[in-house]
Amino acid sequence: MATRRTKLRTLLGAAVLPLALVSPAWGGPSAPDPVAEGPETLCAPAGVLQGPGGQRAQISLCAGSGTPTLAVSAPAGCRSAGSGALACLTSGSWTARRDGETVSSGTLPGSGEYPGPGVYDVTATVRVRSTPAGVDLTGTVHATLTLTAPKPQPTHRIEVDRTSLAPNSVTTLTYTVSRDSERGDGSARFGLIGEEASGMTVTTSDARCVNPLTGSYPASTRNAYALDCALTDLQPGRPSTVVVQVAVKDACSTVVSKLGYWMPQGQALFTGGMLAGPTVTCA
Repeated sequence: MATRRTKLRTLLGAAVLPLALVSPAWGGPSAPDPVAEGPETLCAPAGVLQGPGGQRAQISLCAGSGTPTLAVSAPAGCRSAGSGALACLTSGSWTARRDGETVSSGTLPGSGEYPGPGVYDVTATVRVRSTPAGVDLTGTVHATLTLTAPKPQPTHRIEVDRTSLAPNSVTTLTYTVSRDSERGDGSARFGLIGEEASGMTVTTSDARCVNPLTGSYPASTRNAYALDCALTDLQPGRPSTVVVQVAVKDACSTVVSKLGYWMPQGQALFTGGMLAGPTVTCA
């Protein structure tokens, strides 16, 4: 039976593709933003699961492209003996391969980084349950999806001047946050976080940054292992620098960095982007 593919066009605005830059994974000089192809979702039949009592689930795999993420879902049609079509709940995990190499993975439904256009072999381990109850099946399905949307151009960068920490030491880290696109504005929230149980502390004299509060009012306890910075003046050609001191005890801990920022269509609920910055390891 020939594979049937359906493209479902959406009206969601394109967001910004994250960067992870200790040595920049994406980089180069800033350039005018290209006109992006609109977001699309491509679906293909992926397999049929069958069970006792006439249980049956016909599953498709769908992947969205044209945004910073590769969004994968597994819609299904369910039936059991004596029933008509039933609504289905699907969950599980997925892996996408291109040219034999694993390029993204996640939970169902869920998203990973969009690697760009190409032919993707998507494999998913899926649990399908009907509502009302009657079908409960688990199995592995597979589909080949050809995605054509270009990889969106990055607009922000995070770089750090060191790649590692050492136990029982205090290390100064200098983070540089850059905005390379004219799209959006100069506001961003920059965050750092270590591992809670390690006893690590992250401090800075930068007035734009605070250790986050925990607990209910009037509690004043703050997370010593995390830092939250409000940046308001990011412009192309004008990066922001944040200098922090990381104190590590006997237990090692990595430090993860993130950046959240606005983009055009700011009144829309789902706008802006989240950038995964470099991870500083400990050895």
